[in-house]
Amino acid sequence: MSLKNSTRDAFAAFMCDETALDVLRSVVVDMGWAPEKCHRGGLRNAIQSLSITASPNILMVDLSESGDPLNDINALAEVCEPGTVVIAVGQVNDVRLYRDLIASGIQDYLLKPLNPGQVRDAMVQAQTIFAAPKIHDPQGARKHVSMAVVGTRGGVGASTLATSLAWLFSTDHKLPTALLDLDVHFGTGALTLDLEPGRGLTDAIDNPSRIDGLFIERAMIRANDNLAILSAEAPINSPLMTDGSAFVQLEEEFRQAFEMTVIDMPRNMLINFPHLLADVNVVVLATELTLSGARDAIRLLSWLKSNAAHARPIIVANKVQAGASEISKADFEASIERKINFMLPYDIKGASNAAKLGQTFVAANRASKAGGMLRDIAHAVIGSVDEDGSTTVDSGVDTRKASLLGKFDLKKMLAKPKTKAKANA
Repeated sequence: MSLKNSTRDAFAAFMCDETALDVLRSVVVDMGWAPEKCHRGGLRNAIQSLSITASPNILMVDLSESGDPLNDINALAEVCEPGTVVIAVGQVNDVRLYRDLIASGIQDYLLKPLNPGQVRDAMVQAQTIFAAPKIHDPQGARKHVSMAVVGTRGGVGASTLATSLAWLFSTDHKLPTALLDLDVHFGTGALTLDLEPGRGLTDAIDNPSRIDGLFIERAMIRANDNLAILSAEAPINSPLMTDGSAFVQLEEEFRQAFEMTVIDMPRNMLINFPHLLADVNVVVLATELTLSGARDAIRLLSWLKSNAAHARPIIVANKVQAGASEISKADFEASIERKINFMLPYDIKGASNAAKLGQTFVAANRASKAGGMLRDIAHAVIGSVDEDGSTTVDSGVDTRKASLLGKFDLKKMLAKPKTKAKANA
């Protein structure tokens, strides 16, 4: 935080009308704050005042006279110091505006006419948030665990794993968690959590130099007290134009602000930006027990060994149905020369129920077998990183006798398709 913090007021407000000021002053006095910090004038006045004075701990601003609330809130963020808790007040009752304002970084949006009880509750909540320990404070530094979830094929459930694990880290383990959905055009992270994706990720890609702690506070969308998500639904006629520097900068800011980072990483992002795994501790490789899954698991494991040997791979077979897999577990393990760490059962009813509720799979199906298995995976991820931040990497090599499929040496078959074709001829 800035050196101006030592002179910061506990509270300040900028309201457009006397009726709102009267309600606010009575609450402010009850809270033990100075009523003269309640000023006449709305958001524009707040921006002008805070451009030359220190930001308060808690700021309330009136949007009633603002023609472009979102743009003005962004202008306010430019003059506010990191950590200021902002509560907006307005008279437009619109769900989309509310969601956009929350996505832009404000804490709450109160509708006029103001109610003293409503205002008091918002103030108490803001106090709690401001007083909470900030992970980026030097005295609060703790180990950070960064993990990526990669699917061997589309549709194997990598995003389901990513959102469920992020949810578990934030709820069961009480860890401040960042979820980064790198499927910029078709990501489902926000959709799974029943949230609007906002413009945070696309703004980061377009302006990497703007990424800092304040940007993270404003751009990330809160799913719960410990989980924030950064995702996008970029227009499909807008190709991704980036060198990947924005993603690396985001990861660095996550390490300062959170204890867990979960990256939902499509395979093409892995190929185009291999440096994204430079500081990742664990890679959860999601697959199905199919021939194509085995082929691409072999290729991805080989890639990880060459490009991210420091990261621990955890193999998760998803959508497993007894007696209905293309390849048996033993044959799959023999072909990839590693053991499968976790087998998640196929649960279409559970997935449908989660979608209807607008929840992650694990939140909607805690008592199911798959839900219990997801909790085991979360424990394994956290247990992969020692207190000093180093990763425990196990070879995972399967030393059992190769199965019939293993004897065919799938890797060689895949590497030399022309030779195989000639032999068959």
